[in-house]
Amino acid sequence: MKSTIIYKNILFALLILTASCDNELQPYDGKSNEVVLATPADIQIATYGNYAMLVTENYTRNFLTLNEWSGDNVVQSGADGDQASLGASYLHIPAMYPTTNFWSQSYKLIYSTNLIINKIADGESVELDQLKGENLYLRAMAHFNLVRLFGRPYPQNKGENPGVPIVLGTEEELYPARNSVKEVYAAVIADLLKAASLMTEQKNANFASKEVVDALLSRIYLYMEDNENAILYANKVIDSKRYQLASTEMYKKSPTLVPESNPETIFNFRHTLADNKDKNAVGSLYYNDPETLSTGWGEYYTSVALWDLLHENPQDARISFITPLYLDGKLQYRGTSPVYFINKFNWQEGIANLASPVYLRLAEMYLNRAEAYAKTGQNQLAIDDVNLIRTRAGLSGAALYTVGALKGRGSVLNVVLEERRLELAYEGHRSGDLFRNNLPLVRAYPGLHGTDNFHFRVEPTAPRVVYYIPEREVNINRNLIQNP
Repeated sequence: MKSTIIYKNILFALLILTASCDNELQPYDGKSNEVVLATPADIQIATYGNYAMLVTENYTRNFLTLNEWSGDNVVQSGADGDQASLGASYLHIPAMYPTTNFWSQSYKLIYSTNLIINKIADGESVELDQLKGENLYLRAMAHFNLVRLFGRPYPQNKGENPGVPIVLGTEEELYPARNSVKEVYAAVIADLLKAASLMTEQKNANFASKEVVDALLSRIYLYMEDNENAILYANKVIDSKRYQLASTEMYKKSPTLVPESNPETIFNFRHTLADNKDKNAVGSLYYNDPETLSTGWGEYYTSVALWDLLHENPQDARISFITPLYLDGKLQYRGTSPVYFINKFNWQEGIANLASPVYLRLAEMYLNRAEAYAKTGQNQLAIDDVNLIRTRAGLSGAALYTVGALKGRGSVLNVVLEERRLELAYEGHRSGDLFRNNLPLVRAYPGLHGTDNFHFRVEPTAPRVVYYIPEREVNINRNLIQNP
């Protein structure tokens, strides 16, 4: 941890100097936090800087690839130089740069939010309460995203497995030990509840607000198997009426839209034209314009399993997020994998690899609620929520479910989990959804899977369900215990 904390004052001051034209110029390493956070305007600028940390390659790209490639919606088609591919093959190493960089960027964000949170006393002003609440949300989200990758699913051992260090201050021990998963979840929930009590402004989906907090709480409680609260907080978001499911046609075009114009988006990692990472963007990994074959790497495709599942209903709007590559009328392959490009992170504002990945959206709230309903025996309500999502996807009639006609899925819970797979594909949910429900990952389709390229299976209790703590951090911090 020392490597990710010791120089944060310098980084934070540098950020403020580059963001503000009003402050008196001083050497960046000589400017105290008291100076850079002297006024509400300074704190607002610093908060913008904290949001900006989310759109770095170290955060957005690594968050999405480390969470998504470990599932069964995306297939690695061949060898490549991105070490996140070790997550796809479950051949992790402690020195993976994607995990190292994500860990480091996350704790930079946490430290910078702590500077603001600990600077503001509750009730100083409505404006400062709002900013403190936004930073509490960012700190909570950062801790939660870390524990998802480095701590085992909460239901395993009731949260008593090792999680990640909770860092709430700026002058703490430089060598913190890992808190339990349960302790991390408790700290995250405490931050979110506090944030909700402070925020009163209804900002757009680029910023935190009370409804953003409620949406994340719904997800967290679902992961904890606290189904009552998962339903409660999903309802808070739905009943707020701040969000609506996009129409079917808008939904199909959603990757091209700026998130503020999508009524479904609750919170996103907002990338502007200035934030375009081009061929380093996550969209470049999934897509290469079939007309030119020059816009991206396009080496990770929709899996055959997901393609087949979607095509059980060819009118499913979610097929529009896939662009098969045909040359001279023939579907192309890389190795054994058909080239099914994914375009869910492309063409925002007409730029090939520009996207603002969605972190929370209304469809997830309905599916969170549906899963919690299914687990509490409220099967009809669960089916109603699933059918709402399927109807928005352009499905009707026999393509919808009834409690008495589950189309061979076996249980209402299986129906819900499959719908989460279809609706939230590529957004970083799938492997976590399986493992927290004590289900194995099964890849019975071709691809570069690791030890078996046609029949690959990972049990929810397998060691590599979680990533190693970055080797650099373990080497520096004697109190960090490595994952087995």
